[in-house]
Amino acid sequence: MTYCVGMMLDRGLVFMSDTRTNAGLDNISTFCKMSTWEAAGERALTLLSSGNLATTQAVVSLLDERTKSHEERTSTLLGVPSMFQAASLVAETLCEVIARHSAEGQQADSTFGATLILGGQIAGGPPRLFLIYPEGNFIEASRDTPFFQIGETKYGRPILVRAFAPSMSFETAMKLLLVSFDSTVKSNLTVGAPFDYHLYETDTFEEGPRGRIELDDPYFQKIAQGWGDALKDALHSLPDFQLPAADTD
Repeated sequence: MTYCVGMMLDRGLVFMSDTRTNAGLDNISTFCKMSTWEAAGERALTLLSSGNLATTQAVVSLLDERTKSHEERTSTLLGVPSMFQAASLVAETLCEVIARHSAEGQQADSTFGATLILGGQIAGGPPRLFLIYPEGNFIEASRDTPFFQIGETKYGRPILVRAFAPSMSFETAMKLLLVSFDSTVKSNLTVGAPFDYHLYETDTFEEGPRGRIELDDPYFQKIAQGWGDALKDALHSLPDFQLPAADTD
């Protein structure tokens, strides 16, 4: 399983993904699920992936190869004129890979499925964030829906819904995401560290701060312990439930 999040802030875009993949409890591996493309001063794009690993790796490889080929440049991620067309290109590539590798029938199609988050900015337009489905359709983030999750989303969602604010800083967004990822890791063994992150600042048109946070990272450990303690303190601060009086009749 996977857990990835893309956020749209006033300052820019924030991405984070776990790295665990598994094909059974005794076959767990680590793979990066984040890819970036950049033409400095003109565009920067980030892709997060969830689903069949062979499918997602094939999609990324095809997108990479086509940026380096002699194909018409406008049909590659480094040449399309808008983020909408970039999302369309990624969606078409995903459908192409699934069709190539899947057998006939809906069950086989779903086995090779994948879901993607694409975000970034191309000169002439604002930063944009898209959620791309295995069927090839996609939706765009907005003020009403300012972040997307893919993979094992349910455990980390409550903290995002309650605490997210578009005005928050990159530093606060990272703290919020690490709480969300910690909650997910503690609830589902198929999601695990290390966590990859990328921060893109609006109108820079180049890759921003990017790194990897290990499970034993001192800051992550402080966040995990502090969040657990804060939840306990919050619970104890709430009024106790009053049991109804026993019926003496």
